[in-house]
Amino acid sequence: MKNKGLIIILALFLFSFTFISAEGCDLKVSLINQDPYPAIPNNYVKVVFQMTGVENPECGTIDFEVLEQYPFSLEETAIKTINGNTYVKDYKTEWMIPYKILVDKDALDGENEIEVKYSQRNSESGFSKKFNITIEDACADFELHLKDYSSKTNELTIEILNIADDDVEALTLEIPKQENIKIKGTNRIVVGDLDSNEYTTADFEATVNEGEIEVKVTYTDIIGIRRTLFKTVNFDPDYFKERNGDKNSISIWIYLLILLVIGVIVWVVVKRKKKKQSNKKTIVKF
Repeated sequence: MKNKGLIIILALFLFSFTFISAEGCDLKVSLINQDPYPAIPNNYVKVVFQMTGVENPECGTIDFEVLEQYPFSLEETAIKTINGNTYVKDYKTEWMIPYKILVDKDALDGENEIEVKYSQRNSESGFSKKFNITIEDACADFELHLKDYSSKTNELTIEILNIADDDVEALTLEIPKQENIKIKGTNRIVVGDLDSNEYTTADFEATVNEGEIEVKVTYTDIIGIRRTLFKTVNFDPDYFKERNGDKNSISIWIYLLILLVIGVIVWVVVKRKKKKQSNKKTIVKF
């Protein structure tokens, strides 16, 4: 009976030791640095993760991995490894894990998640955790308005306003082929650089019907990427009828026509007078 009791006590002791050992490895991961902040699309961002608990020899070998998912990609080994028992007296025992990560050129502005996985080498289970990488969107945006249209000259003027926080370069406006507008001449105008919150205009020669006009906007952003987006402007002919400019134009033509009529009358009168004078001189006296 004594031997049986001793065996039970020993078994309980071993079980308790195993349980304590399993619970002894307590790994925790945090993101402690991002450079630059915010990250810039089409560029690298350096991040540093910190893992605590690796000083415990019960952890053994530990694997750490950054998962590649949009808008992030790696050009280095995704998995990094450290052996347990890193404890050294009077020295920090945290594991610092640096990565150099490429941000996609079309990454969106704001917080973007990145996921990591870590586990003990001989363990069947692992852990994962997500962190936020802050990105500053390089894409610009614009407001387009149909500023003017003359049915007499077929001149169409489109106004474009840069509503983004950043300046853009080599801005161009193009009107693709579509049903309610027919371009005469070039359908693509280079308007040049445009600062934030500034506007400019582009003039096209076209015949336009009522409805929406699609405009293709192309520009170079602050990181040197050539980007394209499509905008629409609405054409309502009622807004451009009987305008003062058109009235003035008509008045000028009427005035010119009156001057022309007066000129013709004067020319006819003068010509008749000259003819009469010529007839008088040709009379012969006997």
